[in-house]
Amino acid sequence: MSDDTLASSATSQTKPLLTIRPPRSWLPTSPRQLWQYRELTVRFAARDITLRYRQAALGVVWVILVPLLGAGILTFVFGGVASLKAPEGIPYFVFTLAGMVTWTAFSLIITRASGVLVGNAQLVGKVYFPRLALPLSIVLSTLVDVGVSAVLLAVTMAITGVHPGLGVLTLPVWLLAVLAIALGGGLFFGALEVPYRDIQYVVPVGVQFLLFASPVAYTLASVPPHARFWYELNPLTGLIEGMRWAMIGTPRPSWGLCAYSLACSVIALGVGLIVFGRMERQFADVI
Repeated sequence: MSDDTLASSATSQTKPLLTIRPPRSWLPTSPRQLWQYRELTVRFAARDITLRYRQAALGVVWVILVPLLGAGILTFVFGGVASLKAPEGIPYFVFTLAGMVTWTAFSLIITRASGVLVGNAQLVGKVYFPRLALPLSIVLSTLVDVGVSAVLLAVTMAITGVHPGLGVLTLPVWLLAVLAIALGGGLFFGALEVPYRDIQYVVPVGVQFLLFASPVAYTLASVPPHARFWYELNPLTGLIEGMRWAMIGTPRPSWGLCAYSLACSVIALGVGLIVFGRMERQFADVI
């Protein structure tokens, strides 16, 4: 065998099967690569659901109890103690439960996605896979909770005789907007939490404050006129009002508020993807 043949053979044997290079686009991972790792993303989501309820005494019953207890407490506080009114013809519990569907999707995604990288530090530091698969798996697992809340809402609507209007046709748009703004926030804070662990304490507290600054258990119309402008600056205001309009037929929010909230969702997702992509190459070294 000649020297050229030996050199060619040695080169072919030492050539790497996979070369990992930093992404050249603003996206942290190409859609094609995410599709190739789709099974891994689904497995991450299934693992998240299993670990969440595996050692709980009531198990998956918590998926049903959490939205019911949350809606019940908010109904007692705002509908009973504060004597606020829901739109005519809609029981206050149904009104609040509809808000809880939106809030469940937002709060769970942004809270869990912001800590998913640090929570899987061993995988991120030792195994190669698209890091974006971890936050996306949180979205998939959270959709289970949202689906259960939506079924409970449908049951209570059937019992109380509440019917959605034509706005139900826009429900997919509002749901996608809620998922986008929550995922964008989760990517942003998740990327920052890798070098700055203080984020894990800031996000849950901020989400709790945001609960009371968002019309989850009250209508925007019940906010005093002098404070309504500041409430409308919160993008969740338009998303919650829009989701309720689509689900239980409450009055439609203004077109300006709808456009503002939808635009904020797109911007939040874009900013989250950019920040996540820029910081991704540092995850394995810092985490």
